[in-house]
Amino acid sequence: MTTMTAKKQNRSTLATTLLILGAAYCLLPVLWVLIASSKSAGELFSTFTLAPSTHLWDNIVDLNNYRDGLYWRWMANTALYAGVGAAVSTLISAMAGFALAKFEFRGKSFVFNVILAGVLVPGVILAIPQYLLLAKVGMTNTYWAVLLPSFISPYGIYLARIFAAAAVPTEILEASRIDGAGDWRTFARVVLPMMRTGLVTVFLFQFVAVWNNFMLPYIMLGDDKLYPITVGLNGLLNQGANQPAMYTSVVTGALLSIIPLIALFLALQRYWQVDLAAGGVKA
Repeated sequence: MTTMTAKKQNRSTLATTLLILGAAYCLLPVLWVLIASSKSAGELFSTFTLAPSTHLWDNIVDLNNYRDGLYWRWMANTALYAGVGAAVSTLISAMAGFALAKFEFRGKSFVFNVILAGVLVPGVILAIPQYLLLAKVGMTNTYWAVLLPSFISPYGIYLARIFAAAAVPTEILEASRIDGAGDWRTFARVVLPMMRTGLVTVFLFQFVAVWNNFMLPYIMLGDDKLYPITVGLNGLLNQGANQPAMYTSVVTGALLSIIPLIALFLALQRYWQVDLAAGGVKA
């Protein structure tokens, strides 16, 4: 008995150690960005890496003054791309996932298999074909060039389909139809509330994916006033080769770009519940 207890304690210690190492691996870069953004241009490469300084506010002011606040234009663009793109993508994923989970129609298996294949295709591979298609209709170098490709997320549809199958009981759909509700009303009044937790997850995944997206807007956009944070900071980083002072602006901009993501996670985490359909169907 003592031997089994010791083994369990060893496994628990090992698991805890691995979790701590994983957390350190993820958090150390964030810590470095926080510390580096507090340094002046002269201190950034001449002082100990993890030694903080007192120039954070000065760096924020310099970033704010860069080309009359262009950084905040990039931030607003990123919020537009990520917010609208994630919201529309979540709605489309919810409708497609619900239909695949609860309706029978010809070609259903084929459609689902195509979506699964889409999950396996990296988005960067599609950037060039998407650029060529949008160039044909004159939509490159516009907001739509970044928004339209973000509306469809195969992974989001896949998650919504799995969640709809598990969280939306067929009995509730049948009861809604008996009460005279049509498919659209059932979807809006019954299905969406029951899928809320899963859709929050889809929204977060898509929001973060669009927020961090670099290749697509880099290819699609030529006007720096349309740039998102990723492409804008890349331009500043390239300028750092000739103007080393720009490196502090890049690091500070990267730090500020993390804050909206943290705020979003903290605001939406309360919607994650263990059992969405608890109490929905009584035995």
